[in-house]
Amino acid sequence: MISELEARFRDVIPSVQFCSLRFVRERQEHLEVRRGVLQPVERSEDVGVMFTVIDHGGVGYAATSDLTPSGLSAAARRAAEWARATRTRAISAFANPPTASHVGSYASPVERPWASLALGDKIGLLSRECARLAVDDAIVDWSAGLWHVDSETLHLTTNGGRVHQALEILVPELRASANRGDETQTRTFAAGQHCRQGGLEILDEVGYFAAAPRVAAEALELLDAPDCPSGVMDLILAPDQMILQIHESIGHPLELDRILGDERNYAGRSFVTPDMIGSYRYGSELLNVTFDPTRPGELASYAFDDVGQPATRELLIQDGLLVRSLGGLTSQVRSGLPGVANSRATSWNRAPIDRMANLNLEPGTSTFAELVGAVESGVYMETNCSWSIDDSRNKFQFGCERARLIRDGELGPVLKNPNYRGVSATFWRNLAGVGDASTVEVLGTPYCGKGEPNQTIRVGHASPPCRFTGVDVFGGA
Repeated sequence: MISELEARFRDVIPSVQFCSLRFVRERQEHLEVRRGVLQPVERSEDVGVMFTVIDHGGVGYAATSDLTPSGLSAAARRAAEWARATRTRAISAFANPPTASHVGSYASPVERPWASLALGDKIGLLSRECARLAVDDAIVDWSAGLWHVDSETLHLTTNGGRVHQALEILVPELRASANRGDETQTRTFAAGQHCRQGGLEILDEVGYFAAAPRVAAEALELLDAPDCPSGVMDLILAPDQMILQIHESIGHPLELDRILGDERNYAGRSFVTPDMIGSYRYGSELLNVTFDPTRPGELASYAFDDVGQPATRELLIQDGLLVRSLGGLTSQVRSGLPGVANSRATSWNRAPIDRMANLNLEPGTSTFAELVGAVESGVYMETNCSWSIDDSRNKFQFGCERARLIRDGELGPVLKNPNYRGVSATFWRNLAGVGDASTVEVLGTPYCGKGEPNQTIRVGHASPPCRFTGVDVFGGA
């Protein structure tokens, strides 16, 4: 398929300044055992290509799943026609198309391939973990699942660029819901956020086989727990909540196309403006955030983005100061600002736009005991279960599955229905403690949505637990 595509691409290139072909093949398999019953096995395969043409200031796209010579030729012609039609209307003034040609490859690190375990054995594995969740009659719903994705991409350009990448990811899932009367509580295995690139070895790395009894026990424990107290207090967020905080109130606000207004009609703009980059105090001096697609095994690692730009680790926020945005090649041209290699597309039938990849909060110097020990009165929260943020990615309200009361530097009783709210522009300035390297967890989400038409992509986040002061905390479902 790859060698044939390369030959066919050379044969169908239109007479334009620049043309690229992006091929995507993705296979998915989702297995789930719920209440001891195997759910229908879900399998899919999606294959297609997109042509991008840049010609005398115009930009055109055309996608097709017809990979025959005639199908490719028709798509290339359509892309060229759109480029001609947009010459006087394009917001990205590529008077001189990008000329750099990058050649390279990337593959996810895999020790135990998904195919090395037979389907029946995978189902047996999930059946055993599912059974370990049903520890009490109060557990009314429970499930164990595995979601596997392998994808292959090829990016070719008329100036000699060739990038081939193969990604393999695994998402392990556990869920237990407990009920007594009118009270229902759910506990999960980090809400499916223990997702990484790699093979079946991930299950051991994230502690999947030890998690079911704890997940079930904590769901039962929440039934008898008091509601989280309300008030302004210190808050420690576990890594599996920190990643949502990073995602919503740092990642999305720093997307440069959003800053330039592209998302305003759909998912909202950003409170960040171009003039803030290089001077704005985003958080306290403890806040350091990196864009790092080069980290092996994290969910959104890659060597090149979807327009073929080499990926490098870049500091976005350094010692609390905003120094760089999440702007891909097109947004960099539009704004004149530095960016990163983050032009990404959900599949072959979508054009790349500015997206997060691996967005990580760098570790500090505090142990977890030191973070807790610094709190006179506060709450420790784990695992996101609800989120809301305004259309400027500024004011937010988040809820978690579970919490612990903190009094005089000691973790206390378990609390249910914990929530907190704040304003991005001030919340991060109240960052008062950052966990050290031993506390960092590598997590992610496969469900980041953005763009019209919508694109859902996978994003990695690594973070330690963090302590914030003066946070508005409240209880209740």
